Amino acid sequence: MKKYLYALPLLALSLWACEADRSTTEEGNLVPLTVEDDPSLPVIAVNGTQLHTETFGNPAHPMLVFLHGGPGGDYLNGMQVKALANDGYYVIFYDQRGSGLSKRHDKETYSIQLMIDDLTAVIQHYRTSADQRVFLFGHSWGAMLTAAYINAYPDRVDGAIFAEAGGFNKELLDEYGAASRNFKLLTEVANDIFYMDQFVTGGENDHAVLDYKLSLITPFAYHDDNDEGVEGPSPFNRFGAVTLNSLSDIAENEGFDFTPNLDQYTTKVLFLYGELNRSYGLDFAQREAAFFPNADIVQIDDTGHEMIYFQWEQVYPVVLDYLNSL
Repeated sequence: MKKYLYALPLLALSLWACEADRSTTEEGNLVPLTVEDDPSLPVIAVNGTQLHTETFGNPAHPMLVFLHGGPGGDYLNGMQVKALANDGYYVIFYDQRGSGLSKRHDKETYSIQLMIDDLTAVIQHYRTSADQRVFLFGHSWGAMLTAAYINAYPDRVDGAIFAEAGGFNKELLDEYGAASRNFKLLTEVANDIFYMDQFVTGGENDHAVLDYKLSLITPFAYHDDNDEGVEGPSPFNRFGAVTLNSLSDIAENEGFDFTPNLDQYTTKVLFLYGELNRSYGLDFAQREAAFFPNADIVQIDDTGHEMIYFQWEQVYPVVLDYLNSL
């Protein structure tokens, strides 16, 4: 059986994991193996970790790095972005630290700066020349990470696309969370799962069990009339529950602000938002775009938060026009 997990109903996913010949104590039975245990997966070793990666296009072309959502998601439902390789871009996907099929780490090892450093290491790994241009394309949490990177290094990026960032600082993130039942439920349920598993499985880093349980709650994201306008299930390989819990705790307990230096970034940036996402909308996009001196905002019609997967045919020409204009 191909071990790609999709946002399946709870019963179907439970039956898959509980077949008679499957044991929850054996790696690869609850969730797909990570790069640590599956040598067939494409991987790079950078910054003290192992990241699951894929690249498309000519390595000498301008680099476009796709940053997936989460924290703790993976890049599988953003794979249509690889079409830009046919337009002269070197497209790079990677599952972030502790996410998707990348190596797992203990909860206490995470920090925002570490995630920024990982992105630096990915760019350095794939860069073929000092003058190769670098573009970032972030979705949801990945768009927040894009802002964090530009805020830290405004001179290292030649263009950026933000698809519905959850919030560039703690105040905006709290607003988005309050407006979105999906977002709030994800963080709250993940925290409950994490807390419970310290007692049920004997530790807070039993990654396979935690990742599996997090995958079971995904159908809530596309329930009828959901706030984020998600049309239905989209594919994923494996969630990173510890990554989600750790970075959520950091945001809640320490706060964050990715905005102080964004006004130094004078290159035009692109903001995308889905028409059907009631939690985001034009007003939220305008408030985030206001941190930049030069920004375009485009609505993607008839879709919500998962616009890249469900309405790529609309997203694609907007993104390509933006990239080609720089």
